Amino acid sequence: MELKINGKVHTIDIEDNMPLLWAVRDELNMTGTKYGCGVSSCGSCTMIIDGVATRTCVLPASAAVGKEITTIEGITKEDKLSAVQQAWITHQVPQCGYCQSGMIMATEALLDKKPNPTDEDIDTAITNICRCGTYQRIRDAVHTAAKSRQETS
Repeated sequence: MELKINGKVHTIDIEDNMPLLWAVRDELNMTGTKYGCGVSSCGSCTMIIDGVATRTCVLPASAAVGKEITTIEGITKEDKLSAVQQAWITHQVPQCGYCQSGMIMATEALLDKKPNPTDEDIDTAITNICRCGTYQRIRDAVHTAAKSRQETS
């Protein structure tokens, strides 16, 4: 099976029904995307597939063939943090940090579609679960990242 991840085509020999999360983590050793619940509820496994924030713990890898897949490893360009990653640091969003790669990916997808989201847009689009409860810092970071993206475009 061929999967295009972060702009590079990877050929892997796996079962068609292996979840994309495990194909990426176990077969390609890209471990930034996390396993959380295993039932597509928490969002720790979020990757962007063809521009859409997608939970990958139950998505068969075969469903992603021919699509553009972006993992947390793919949003840093030329060793420069994305605006979202920088905003996460500025606002000290993570506590334990486990869910953050999924939160960041959901935010990247949101800002690609809505460059200046409202709090309601954020609450609607980012349904990932943060057990530490840093939701207000997440909202603040999303607004900061949106502003930063607009300033650099």
